[in-house]
This record gives sequence, C-alpha cells and structure tokens, in this order.
Amino acid sequence: MTSTAIEHAVHRVIDDMRTNLGQDLTIDDMARTAMFSKFHFTRVFKDVTGTSPGRFLSALRLQEAKRLLIDTEFSVADISSMVGYSSVGTFSSRFKACVGVSPSVYRELGGFADSIGPESPAGSGASSARTTLRGQVHLPEDRSEGHCYVGLFPTPVPQGRPTRCRVLNAPGPFELNDVPDGTWYLLVHSVPYGQEHLTSGSCDRDSVSVGRYGPVTVGADTLPLPVDIMLRPLDVFDPPVLLALLDLRSAALEVAAG
Repeated sequence: MTSTAIEHAVHRVIDDMRTNLGQDLTIDDMARTAMFSKFHFTRVFKDVTGTSPGRFLSALRLQEAKRLLIDTEFSVADISSMVGYSSVGTFSSRFKACVGVSPSVYRELGGFADSIGPESPAGSGASSARTTLRGQVHLPEDRSEGHCYVGLFPTPVPQGRPTRCRVLNAPGPFELNDVPDGTWYLLVHSVPYGQEHLTSGSCDRDSVSVGRYGPVTVGADTLPLPVDIMLRPLDVFDPPVLLALLDLRSAALEVAAG
C-alpha cells in the first residue's frame, strides 16, 4: 500500500474522531474505519502522527474541551461528558496533566497560563556546569514570523509542562540550560505577530508554524550537538498543542541572544 493511501486512511480516522468525540471509540472501531487490521492500523497511525490512536483521540477531546471552556458557559461536568469522559474527576486530572492548569483555572485565565514550565536557567554559576542544549529555529520565507515557544518534552507530543522552555521574540538562536539527563524532544510552536490573543489551538491551522527535533539524549557521557529546527505549517496529522501558553500581550519575553 502506498504512503498516500495510508495517509488517506489515517485522515479518515482522524475525521471520524473529530465527529464522534463524545462517543466510546475503540481501536477496533478505528481500524474498521481505516480498513486495516487492528495491529497494522495501530502501527501505521503512529508512523504517520507520531503517537498512538488513543493518545491522539484524547488530545482531540481535550482540545475541544479547551474550546468549550472559553466559548461557552457549560459547566466543567457538562463539558467532560460532551468530550467523552464518564468521570469529571478523571477529566479534570487528565486536563491539568496535559494543559498545565485545571479546567476552572484555564477558564478563569481566558485560555492562557501564568507560566508554562521551568524557564531555562541563565548560563552562569552552578548551572553553567550542567548540559546546555543550543540550537536555531528557522522559518521558511513563505511563513509569517512570530514569537516562538521552544519546549523540551519527554515525548514528541506537545502536552504537559515542558521540562525546560524558552520564549523567543522571533525565530533564531536559543539555549536551554541545565538540561536533565534523559531522552528528550524539542518542540516549537509559533503564531504570527498580531495573533497573540488567540489561545493555542484556536488559530487558523494555516497560520500556525510548528517544528520538532529528537530524540536527543542527554547524559554524563554525551554532549548534544547544536540542533536546527525548521518550522512548517501545522498539519492535520499533528496532535493538537494542548499546553496552555503564555499571553504574550503582557508577558515579559526572553529575547533571543546572538
């Protein structure tokens, strides 16, 4: 089967997920929609999207919950049921783990967060002896420039608070200092200037730029090389950016050095 046919099948499943967010969709249901065996479907879905069908569906549900919290006055309990959760407690716990704040706080803050994770410490003092990950964010000429969120995550999906992060005024060089040992993924999210008031996931898909690099292994015997991250348009196969981002209209931005 060609890669185009596989992508069409995965696209059908994602469309079906979006249409039935409140339903109990199983892997068997998704595999039938794709017209693959269950085991083949699970493998090719991860190959195309970078994550499992279950995690992708969960991300779509939480993205819709984010929208409902901002655009409607439904209660948290109502919203949890509308996006397929039978327990409001499970929904709230999952929402906070992936978005970074509870549903009620997310609503109070208008879809933003007052922080997005541990800022990368300045490269001085004790931190300077620890691993520093350096790199450059590049933007193609046909993409609109904007602020860039650079985050270090344990998986290739931008959810949960990053281990280290940096907010850049524009694409360019960055440093993440005091990086813990482990295997990490660098994920970048950018929206054009003038769209800072839009919450993550609410921008026009064509205007959002994303980039990914990894895995990167950090340890006592490894020295990570500088990385280059090329931004590209957000694709239908990209899991939604669940993390509640800073409101850059009022945040003090970290200016890219160099």
